[in-house]
Amino acid sequence: MLTLAQSSDFKSIVLNNTPLIDVRAPIEFQKGAFVNAINLPLMNDEERHLVGIKYKKNGNAEAIKLGHKLVSGEIKSKRIEAWSDYITSNPDAMLYCFRGGQRSKISQEWIAQTEKEIVRLKGGYKAFRNYLMQEIEASVEYFKPFVIGGRTGCGKTIFLKNIQNSIDLEGLANHRGSSFGRRITPQPTQINFENNLAYDLIQKLAKGFEYLLFEDEGKFIGSVYIPKNFASYLAQAPRIILEASMSERIEITFQEYIITAQESYKKLFFDNFLDVWKNEIYDAMKRIEKRIGSQRYKKVCELFENAVQEQINSQSWELYKDWIAYLLEEYYDPMYDYQIQKHESKIIFRGTSQEIINHFENVLKRGTKS
Repeated sequence: MLTLAQSSDFKSIVLNNTPLIDVRAPIEFQKGAFVNAINLPLMNDEERHLVGIKYKKNGNAEAIKLGHKLVSGEIKSKRIEAWSDYITSNPDAMLYCFRGGQRSKISQEWIAQTEKEIVRLKGGYKAFRNYLMQEIEASVEYFKPFVIGGRTGCGKTIFLKNIQNSIDLEGLANHRGSSFGRRITPQPTQINFENNLAYDLIQKLAKGFEYLLFEDEGKFIGSVYIPKNFASYLAQAPRIILEASMSERIEITFQEYIITAQESYKKLFFDNFLDVWKNEIYDAMKRIEKRIGSQRYKKVCELFENAVQEQINSQSWELYKDWIAYLLEEYYDPMYDYQIQKHESKIIFRGTSQEIINHFENVLKRGTKS
């Protein structure tokens, strides 16, 4: 009798960034999957739907019989070929379905018939997902956090990217964490955000880091939220305030929100990119209208429109800096001042990026105890 290998060594999968074949239907994959997973389904959405109806009406045996009928002949051959090709390119790949049951077992058996081998996850997606969520919960026992704060545009994300024991929550959430923070590509699902956070935490802690650094975030980053207990742990962390001059902040914001953003839109929308991007910015400004008041809202829109027209007419981008300066002074800085008062007692240091690195050299460069 053919022995089909299984594994529940989920930590090894995370640490090795093991490639994964997800044989669930596309609709399941879209709701949530794992880092390094590819969706090569045993059944497509319609086939899964029909099998589900058969299961409810006639039981498991009849459902399996229908599944084999729907996925047979050329359809079956193409799906086996897709798995086989992926295993050839990724010989250490593993396979999973929802609970590690029928679908992954059938897929594994069919793959074995091609004289290839693949290990399937014991307990499937559900078991691995539970492991990752448990690791997020347990992680707070194994590291001490520092939170990097500072005014908008001071370069917190740039700073953290140069620190090896940092976790970029905004990067994981694909959002810049502000009213203007939406990116052109969609945010991950909540499930994927949590899965990706767990991967990052497990990998960082496996390197022996006792301190981890995070950017100062609220509970929500765009449409996703930081798991409750983990967010509470970070909320109590000591604060380090990154300082930068207004001119530096304007330049950093300009590069990210204007230059880099427009390049992203141009790749997707080509000749129409400026109109699409401009409309997104107007939507963002509309979202803050009540908070800044009608007069400042009118002014910020006027400055932005002037900048767009100058870009169109003379290919100059300089007026965007006036718009950015106004937003920083009239919207972001007052909001920051209000928020920082809540955490004043937690602030342990203020300085430029180099001053912070010099002061916390052991913590920031190695993550070991100072």
